[in-house]
Amino acid sequence: MVHDPVPSLLARATEQLEAEFGALPAFEIGVDTGAIAKVLQATAHRLGDNYPYFHPLYAGQMLKPPHPVARAAYALAMTVNPNNHARDGGRASSEMEIEAVHEIAGMFGWTDYLGHLTSSGTLANLEALWVAGQLAPGRRIVGSEQAHYTHKRISAVLKLEYASIPADNRGRMSVEALETELRKSDVGMVVVTLGTTATGAIDPLDEVLALRERYGFRVHVDGAYGGYFRLIPEALEEPARRAYAAMGEADSIVIDPHKHGLQPYGCGCVLFRDPAVGRFYRHESPYTYFTSKQLHVHPSEHKSLAGDPVHLGEISLECSRAGAAAVALWATQRLLPLSPGGEFARGLARGRAAALELDRRLRQDRRFEPLAAGEPELDIVVWKLNAETKELASGLAQRAFVACAARDLHLALVELPVAWFQPVGGKAGEVEAGMVTCLRSVLMKPEHEAWLDRIWDRLSAACVDVLGE
Repeated sequence: MVHDPVPSLLARATEQLEAEFGALPAFEIGVDTGAIAKVLQATAHRLGDNYPYFHPLYAGQMLKPPHPVARAAYALAMTVNPNNHARDGGRASSEMEIEAVHEIAGMFGWTDYLGHLTSSGTLANLEALWVAGQLAPGRRIVGSEQAHYTHKRISAVLKLEYASIPADNRGRMSVEALETELRKSDVGMVVVTLGTTATGAIDPLDEVLALRERYGFRVHVDGAYGGYFRLIPEALEEPARRAYAAMGEADSIVIDPHKHGLQPYGCGCVLFRDPAVGRFYRHESPYTYFTSKQLHVHPSEHKSLAGDPVHLGEISLECSRAGAAAVALWATQRLLPLSPGGEFARGLARGRAAALELDRRLRQDRRFEPLAAGEPELDIVVWKLNAETKELASGLAQRAFVACAARDLHLALVELPVAWFQPVGGKAGEVEAGMVTCLRSVLMKPEHEAWLDRIWDRLSAACVDVLGE
């Protein structure tokens, strides 16, 4: 464990918050501190039955520890426990949410938009697809076969037909296959993923936008994982650079601050380029929206910080929503602004550098086979074990996963087409069909760069156990 400065800092901030309400009459909260202490000790013990998500040796799933300021701000806000559905339940935290979302929208060059936080990336994507269905009822939603599985599920919930578009051997949506679907003239929205869950692949957003001019459909960018990489284009390959440069032309964008944004779960964010889509959210709530009537405007009139503030529940499908999430995000972005070249952006670049170095070492080691098409596009690295068949390779990957965990190195397993790992340019008929189980590493912590030698040493030692070499 690392030294945690949060408790002492939080104690001082809590004193300040109590002083803010110092004019109120004092009252006692009746609690049994002894009983609470015992329960908290038991809670801490139970929480020990987890992978060490906070540690650099955890490099498996998309789990990045919240920044200390986010944890402290969230806990501080829980003293008040604001609800950002209405200003009556979260006056200060609603303003903080509007300010924090404004900075996120600024990454994409948007100043006139509709946007808010959500309790998850899934809910954020649901809102984007729901708006698409409102604008073009009955038209299909399409996305890459490597898009997050929730898009298909969300479409089913919304009673919208969903179709998967084949991906290339880097996991990116095939533009040619997409155009085949577009020629059917019934597509209402294309979901473009910037940072797929499996490999961190970047769909060619710029090419999809060019097709929009010809076929007329909405473009939704699912940047839940990779959206923040807009801040470091110089660290990316040219195709990814072009995709990120085009983000501002999308119709809607989702980004998850609880991934690269250093936030606790759950904190997603949805943005719409046209604020007029707020008309679809319009509803009446005579028991909720009564504070500050002079500030009450209809969602269709909401123009981010440029206009009068609204109750956030008027532009959201969710009702009660943790204001503490907005407070934590606001505090983090105040400490670490979302600016190119800033400390936050440098942290992204360090994770990206770690991924490139791990990929380089894998390619120089005959025990491993990384993706044949090239280096990772973001900070996710996948590779298979070198074996005569995909069945043998899958078994070795599973054994290596266990052997790494025994050395406190925690990776992940993923199933991918075996053809993605075969040499590019092979003759027709030589490509093996089917899926193979691979090892996967998400190097999203800035500390991963400094810890890469230790990660590599543990991986190599585990493979000696598995492969005997």
